[in-house]
Amino acid sequence: MNKTLLALDLGTTTGWALAARDGSITSGSASFKPQRFEGGGMRFLRFKRWLTEIKQSADGIDSVYFEEVRRHLGVDAAHAYGGFMAHLTAWCEHHQIPYQGIPVGTIKKHATGKGNASKDEMIAAARHLGHSPADDNEADALALLAYARSLEV
Repeated sequence: MNKTLLALDLGTTTGWALAARDGSITSGSASFKPQRFEGGGMRFLRFKRWLTEIKQSADGIDSVYFEEVRRHLGVDAAHAYGGFMAHLTAWCEHHQIPYQGIPVGTIKKHATGKGNASKDEMIAAARHLGHSPADDNEADALALLAYARSLEV
């Protein structure tokens, strides 16, 4: 595979995993928590700037995959997710990068064999693949990346 793939677990703490053209994988999580004295839209501007920095450091991105969440625990989480998804898809359209949402259950089933895996089980699955995720957001992004790579073959 000679494509650069970016996998994102969207949220206030966004998990990310990047497979570079040379096959190397980097991952982490980034916080887009609203800052004390900034307007409500600033977190999304910081998110878009962060996406652009990743694109530049990776020398381009060929495809973006994101965790498609259908149910949220609260209204604030739903609004935040919708904002991140809207900005991500608009950013991808602007940069002509194909993108695809993958349902949470599909990612969990691919990673662990069960569609309702817990956060701890997802972290264990990422460790089984040889990664050391700092949190469940990074683990989810790594699991999504593994699934995305299986689609790209």
